[in-house]
Amino acid sequence: MGNAQSPPNPRFATASRAFTQQELKDLRSLFASLAAQSRSDYKYVSLSTFQDYFGISGPLASRLFDLLTQKRNDGMLTYEDLVISKAVYEKGTLEEIEEFIYELCDVNGDGFLERCDIGAILDSINDTIFTPKKTQTSLNSSPISLKAFLNAAEFSKEAEGKSENNMSLVDFRNWCNLVPSAKKYLESLLIPPNTVRPGFQVPHMLFPKNLSPEAVALQKEHAWHIVGALTQMKAEQWKLVYHSSVNGLSFSTFMGNISSVEGPTILVIKDIDGYIYGGYASLPGRGIMIFMVT
Repeated sequence: MGNAQSPPNPRFATASRAFTQQELKDLRSLFASLAAQSRSDYKYVSLSTFQDYFGISGPLASRLFDLLTQKRNDGMLTYEDLVISKAVYEKGTLEEIEEFIYELCDVNGDGFLERCDIGAILDSINDTIFTPKKTQTSLNSSPISLKAFLNAAEFSKEAEGKSENNMSLVDFRNWCNLVPSAKKYLESLLIPPNTVRPGFQVPHMLFPKNLSPEAVALQKEHAWHIVGALTQMKAEQWKLVYHSSVNGLSFSTFMGNISSVEGPTILVIKDIDGYIYGGYASLPGRGIMIFMVT
């Protein structure tokens, strides 16, 4: 008698059709590399290898791994798992992708998207983007600013047995519209880290060395938040073209510096009471420039 063979997985066959042959070849190569690092005889990818490669950790990484492995709780990500999950997560319809990310954000896996879950998502963003362990320096994000992103979320769905409301899918969509960089981050978790990953970029802000970072009204987490609404081309390097502490309070200097800008501009104003507000002007040219008034 011949050896029994496992029947083909219909979900895998359907998912495979979402990719080109070259994309499937690349996925196979990626899986083989990660499986080798997992020392699994090329059979599966372990959670620790998955976390190290994609650069995410904590509850969000565990939840993503759980979804990718079809909630089997066996700690083994197979090649079929990878293809099936990426077909939905990256190749699915807008509704399928949103529903996948909505389920992903339920990091506790209890079926309820609560305030603590969104807090865990923001903690992951802070750890991954602003305080990455593999770099020598951090971007010094402000917990207060990140808390503002949490406070922007609405939790309108009542749940039996829960003392607090949870976030409905509509609430989640509205929050993603308010914090587009968070949505881009959540959509890009499986993009290889050596490529451009939307939601992971913080602009490099150029300003005079004699200007203290504390004097700059636009902080790193604000810039990351703004980038979510801009194209990737505008996310790399921003240059300070006006600051009252550097250029003085001359309105003619202010206008002169603005007129020399060949790209889009962001105006950030910090008033005497400490409130920060501003605007964005889309102008012809490459790159993006910053001017700040305090």
